[in-house]
Amino acid sequence: MSTPDNPAQPIRQDEPLTPAHPAPSRPGEASAAAHSPEDVPRQRSASHIPSLASGGGSQTVPATPPAPEAAHAEETGVGRLAATVERLRGEIRAAQAAADGRALIELAKGILIERLQCGPAAAAQQLTMLADESGVSQLELAADIINQAAHDHVTDVATDFVRRTSGEGAAEDATAVGVRLRTAESGALAAGDTQAVAESLLEHALTPLGADAVAVWTAGSDASLSLSGHAGFPVDEAGRWHYVPPGVSTLARQALIERRAVRVTSLSAAGLPSIGGTHSPEGGRVAVPAGTGGRIHGILEICWPGPLQPQPPQIERQIEALAELCAHTLEGRSVSAASPAADPWTTRSDLSELVDLADGLYDPALVLVPFLGPEGSLADFRIHHVNSHFIDPAGRPRSAVNGALLLEAYPMAVGGSELFERIERVYATGEPFRAQRMTLTALVDQVPLDAVADISVSRHGSSVLLIWRVEDDTARLANLLQHAQRLGRIGGFEQNVATGEIVWNDELFDLYGRSPSTRPVPLEALATHAHPDDAVAIGRFLRAVLHHRRPASAAFRLQRPDGVTRHIRVIAEPVLDADHRLLAIRGAYQDISAQHWTEVALAATRDQLAQTEQQAAERNRLTLQLQHAIMPPTQAPLDSPGLRIAVRYRPAESESMVGGDWYDAVVLPSKQVMLCVGDVAGHGIEAATSMVVLRNAMRGLAVTGAGPAQLLSWLNIVAHYLTEHVTATAVCGLYDPQKRTLRWARAGHLPPVLVRGQKASALRPVGGILLGALSETVYEEEELQMDSGDTLLMYTDGLVERRDESVQDSLAQLLTNARLPATTLEQRLDGLLTHSKSDTDDDTCLIGIQVV
Repeated sequence: MSTPDNPAQPIRQDEPLTPAHPAPSRPGEASAAAHSPEDVPRQRSASHIPSLASGGGSQTVPATPPAPEAAHAEETGVGRLAATVERLRGEIRAAQAAADGRALIELAKGILIERLQCGPAAAAQQLTMLADESGVSQLELAADIINQAAHDHVTDVATDFVRRTSGEGAAEDATAVGVRLRTAESGALAAGDTQAVAESLLEHALTPLGADAVAVWTAGSDASLSLSGHAGFPVDEAGRWHYVPPGVSTLARQALIERRAVRVTSLSAAGLPSIGGTHSPEGGRVAVPAGTGGRIHGILEICWPGPLQPQPPQIERQIEALAELCAHTLEGRSVSAASPAADPWTTRSDLSELVDLADGLYDPALVLVPFLGPEGSLADFRIHHVNSHFIDPAGRPRSAVNGALLLEAYPMAVGGSELFERIERVYATGEPFRAQRMTLTALVDQVPLDAVADISVSRHGSSVLLIWRVEDDTARLANLLQHAQRLGRIGGFEQNVATGEIVWNDELFDLYGRSPSTRPVPLEALATHAHPDDAVAIGRFLRAVLHHRRPASAAFRLQRPDGVTRHIRVIAEPVLDADHRLLAIRGAYQDISAQHWTEVALAATRDQLAQTEQQAAERNRLTLQLQHAIMPPTQAPLDSPGLRIAVRYRPAESESMVGGDWYDAVVLPSKQVMLCVGDVAGHGIEAATSMVVLRNAMRGLAVTGAGPAQLLSWLNIVAHYLTEHVTATAVCGLYDPQKRTLRWARAGHLPPVLVRGQKASALRPVGGILLGALSETVYEEEELQMDSGDTLLMYTDGLVERRDESVQDSLAQLLTNARLPATTLEQRLDGLLTHSKSDTDDDTCLIGIQVV
């Protein structure tokens, strides 16, 4: 018998039996399972039900006195009937618990009979004596004896519980776990169907874990799920969930497909439907695959009334032990898998039928049976049968493959193709697998040889059928042709002139919108399926093919039976014999609807583009004419004593880039000379018209005699209120010929450049934001004293701006060009335009004055 120090030591026949976990006697502990089966009464009242979850002992629970309302209800007939039903239910539960306890004790007595070589009476006496000496109940002792003798998953769970649990009472808790699991096992073995198994699991093993319902699902060969047993659910709920078809996503199916335990804290949060979901949507769930030998027979789904918190490892081990118990139960009610120790050539009826099915296939097929390892887990598949059409990718004969293990014959099946994993999954879940153009790798003299094949894997009973179709050159070319016809919307045909037989492929039936079961349309009747306006073109096509016997083509509009009109091109050629007689006509139809409508749309786009280009060219021409009318490239000299004035205007290289650059130089009634340069944001006719507004407004405001700062303030009001959201930059100056002074201000514009002798420098920028940004603003003003020979330049950004340089670098380049010597003011301005490195294709205005 095992002990906590040596749990795996089996009972020997020549040593006395001692309890594994002795404990002091507990007063008042008595159980129906603590006595011999002869002393167990067949019925008990509901107030004396044995508590198996607490370790097998029975504690007498006094009946609770009924409440006054209940006492009054019992006085009526309905109350008495309800009390009778409840009492009978309690007696049934007590009788079931006693029966499960007796079954567990009988198993332990059987072990003692085998080990001690004694009779049933002596084994019962030995069991009673050991229980009395150790101070534990016979039920606890029976569970301990079975654990030592079994060495199965339940034993491992109890042992693991002792190892993981520390502190006082750990051995007693481990005994309780073993009693619960062994009691559930004995109840399941004694049950007549899976429904009773589910009820036994819930009562003895799951209720102590806090679960309130359990469902046992059976996995079908088509990956469907059938509800084989349930407990804790309403009857109508179980009726609605008696069958789950393949492909319906549920919690149990997720566990089946993934082949692992699936735990969800809340069923509603997981978003997966399942049995009882409407009654306990917030309850937690655990779905565990129940399988043996690599095959999943079903799913054990456990339900909790509230959210499921993380479970300790020992609880998870208990749930896995219950799933293993369900697996053996489900396996016993289905066709058993072949034992690893059994003869691999043992023939079963379902296996014989599968062999006959494989022999009737035209493609290579293998019949595989599971090969289990020493621990009962799936280790490999044995090739039970190879059909007559089998072609080995490595070129081996059938005899070299038949009877071998799959991984021995094809070790590369576990490589990149994952073929073995696919077969293993099909065998476990029953869900078939199919794939096209899958790469199979075989070893030929330790050299990997790849072959492309279509794969089909399906489970039949306890066997697996593997079919592959190796793609040769002929099949590859046919596949390429099929794809080309599908992508090109091409349908082929052949018409026998002598017999009238017509052959169409599937794509041609689809083009015509006809069912493949209908008769193909002969060429002579082509006009009846086309638009009437295309009758002439079809007639010329038929005369060329049928009478002149030469290849021809024609385009027409096909009117399909569903009312859809398609644009079709037909190409045909005659097939002639040696005497030049017509035998057949071969050809193809191609759907050119997309091409036709693309050409129509392209033609319309060309027309629209041409019209748009013409309108744009007209707008640009008008804009350029307007700009040249206001600002010619050059201007006649102004009559101002002691001052030379020259202007240059360079339009943009592209007509579409015509912008709002402007200049003005005028002698005012006060004999002062107003110089102004500006740039309106944007291009096109809108910028040009805005430029006209600002230029004329500035000229009109200048006659008031106000200074440059005031003129810019007024011009800002014009730009803000009297235009359509126009913004612009400008620099304005008033030159007094008598004082040789220049008063100037700027609105976000580049400052003027002063050339004095061999030096050129930009004037100190004064404050002022661009025009139109604010409704009211103030601009600063400065005065410059000029000397004889000085030259002042005003310009727009088109002269200096570059995409790859900063404004400071561009301005430095302008100052360098301005220092170059020039004999006249006009030559200086022309030189600046010539040496300008601006690359923005913007128009440019330039004003120069020279004091003489």
